[in-house]
Amino acid sequence: MQKQFDVAVIGAGAAGMMCAAVAGQRGKKVVLIDHASKLAEKIRISGGGRCNFTNINAGPQNFLSQNPHFCKSALSRYTPQDFLSLMKRHRISYHEKHKGQLFCDDSSEQIIDMLKAECGLGNVEWRMPCSIASIGKSGEVFRIDTDAGAILASNVVIATGGLSIPKIGATDFAYRIARQFGLRMVEPQPGLVPLTFDSAAWQPFLPLAGIALPVEVETGDKKARGEFREDLLFTHRGLSGPAILQISSFWKLGTPLRLNLLPEIDVATTLIDGKTTIKKNLGNVFAQWLPARLAQGIIEANKLDPTARLADTPDRLLRSLGDAINRWSIQPSGSEGYRKAEVTLGGVDTRELSQQSMMSNQVPGLYFVGEAVDVTGWLGGYNFQWAWASATAAGLSI
Repeated sequence: MQKQFDVAVIGAGAAGMMCAAVAGQRGKKVVLIDHASKLAEKIRISGGGRCNFTNINAGPQNFLSQNPHFCKSALSRYTPQDFLSLMKRHRISYHEKHKGQLFCDDSSEQIIDMLKAECGLGNVEWRMPCSIASIGKSGEVFRIDTDAGAILASNVVIATGGLSIPKIGATDFAYRIARQFGLRMVEPQPGLVPLTFDSAAWQPFLPLAGIALPVEVETGDKKARGEFREDLLFTHRGLSGPAILQISSFWKLGTPLRLNLLPEIDVATTLIDGKTTIKKNLGNVFAQWLPARLAQGIIEANKLDPTARLADTPDRLLRSLGDAINRWSIQPSGSEGYRKAEVTLGGVDTRELSQQSMMSNQVPGLYFVGEAVDVTGWLGGYNFQWAWASATAAGLSI
C-alpha cells in the first residue's frame, strides 16, 4: 500500500533528524527512512561518546568547498548559539574544550534523544530499518520503493552522509541518487584522516610510535595553504593526531608536509647563541625540548652524536639540525582511507544546489544536506554545525 507524504527524509543521522524535525514542526507530513538498525551511530561515537556537537567559533572560514561562499547562507541563519538554545530547552549540559569545541557533559545519547524528541514534536513517522530499492520521479511526485512498501513524497531530502567509517553503515547512496538525477559531483575522498608513509621509508620512525607533541604543520602553496598548530602523534604507519587530521583535508598526494616540531623556539639560533654558556651535550639539550626518543632520533638522523658537546659542534651542523626541527619536510604516500576518516571531502557539487534551501536547481523537490554536499568542516565540531545549519535551511524551505 502506498502512503503519501509532504517530505521523505532519507538518512536518520544528525542532518536527517534535524531536517525532519524542522519540517514536521512546520506542519509538514514527514517520513524519516534509514537502512540501519541503530540510530545515529556517528553521533553516538563522536567525541569519545560525548559528541563534539558544535564549535562556538564556527564560521565559513572553517569549511572547505570548491565554492567556499556556498555555506555562508545556511551557517549565518543557524548558528552555534541556535543549537545551544535547543539544548537548553532539553536541559542538556555541556562544556567547552580545546579551541571552542563543545561537548555534552554526560553522553552523546542525549543529542540523539533530543533529536528524536524534536521529531516527535513534528509527528515524524519512522521507517527503520528500511532498505530503499529505487527512487523515481513522475511529474511532481517522487516514488520511493522500499522493503516496507512504496512511499510517495512531494519532496525528498538526501541526508545519508558520505563514505567515512563504513563499519557503522556509511554508503555511497547520496552520490548514486545525485548521479541518477544528473547532478554533478566533486570527487569524494577521505578527510580528517591519519596519513601514512611507505613502510621502508617509515622504518627509522617506528621506534617513535606513541610519541605526541604540539607542532605547527602546513601544506600547499600560498593560494591554497592549510596551516594548523595542534598536537601530532607518531604511529606505526605514519602520522596522526589533531594536527595531521586537520592538514589531511588540505594535503594533496605527491606534495610534502612542512612540520615545525618546536614552534616556540628558533632552534638553530638558540643552539648557536648557547654554545658559550650551555655546558650540556646535544642529547641533554634536546631532551629539555622534545621527548627523549624523538630528540635522539633527530640527532642521529642528522648524523650527529647525542653525547657530543654543544660547544664543540660546528655552527653549520647546528643550522642543519635547526632546519630538521623547525622546517621538517616529509611526504606522505597516502592515508588510512575511509576506514579511519572522520569525514568525506567532496560530494554533490554546490553549483547544483540553492544555498538558501539546499534544493537541486534542476530537480525541484530534491534536496541534499550535511556531509553529502561538497562542504567539509575542520576537526572540532564544525561538521555537526554544518549538519544542523544545512538541514534547518532545507527544513524551513520545504
